[in-house]
Amino acid sequence: MRRIYAPILPIAAVVSVACSSNPQTESSSASSTTQSTSSTAATNAPMESSRAVSGGGISAAGWTGRIDASEAKRGQVLSNAKLASDGGGLHITTGPAVAYWNPSNTASGNYTVKATFTEPKYMNVNDHPHPYGIFIGGNDMGTDAQSYLYCAAYGNGSFIVRGFGPEAFQLNGRRGAENAAVHKAAGVGSPVTQDIAVSVNGDKVTCSINGTVVATYNKSEVVGAGKLKSTDGIYGVRFAHNTDGVVSGLTVTKP
Repeated sequence: MRRIYAPILPIAAVVSVACSSNPQTESSSASSTTQSTSSTAATNAPMESSRAVSGGGISAAGWTGRIDASEAKRGQVLSNAKLASDGGGLHITTGPAVAYWNPSNTASGNYTVKATFTEPKYMNVNDHPHPYGIFIGGNDMGTDAQSYLYCAAYGNGSFIVRGFGPEAFQLNGRRGAENAAVHKAAGVGSPVTQDIAVSVNGDKVTCSINGTVVATYNKSEVVGAGKLKSTDGIYGVRFAHNTDGVVSGLTVTKP
């Protein structure tokens, strides 16, 4: 087996700035598939304003990003979130919901992208759980036409699979689903860690969390009009609004 590794890089303090946003509530047409657990998660989560991060911006060499279109419409900007390198990882603090990537990080054919996500202090910058995870299939990134698919975990035992094409489309519900494989924080302020992997293999796209496949989709469910242009493309990380976490070990492997 040939392995290709792409290193990655670590988040900071947040200052509250009112700017109403809840990217997890964007409505769109959706198609769902088999999951090990299908109960909905956090369906009654309240609205919460996106903050602006003190000293925000991107300082990790080679990296860039783009906030959700819904955030931009509310006056948010990329510099209201923060991406910084810290040792061997990336430290991300949001701010508006955002996708970050290094344009040199691409994957095609059959592959697996994986990384470890650590929320050092669960819910330390939000009032309800917010997700963070991996995206794949990034095309036209940084433009209004960008498309990508992401699988993200919450620190309360839930996960969400969603995409932009360029409008948001759902794959496992408006707010995701619970799954026993997803780690739960012991409480607010406690650390929680998730190992997340997204794989493309033949006609299947899968998301695994902490070593367990939590969702599997046919390519026809994720590629097409209003969805991904292709599963080939840029990969990176996505964080919801008002979230603080560290990403380590971002790699792509080929079978």
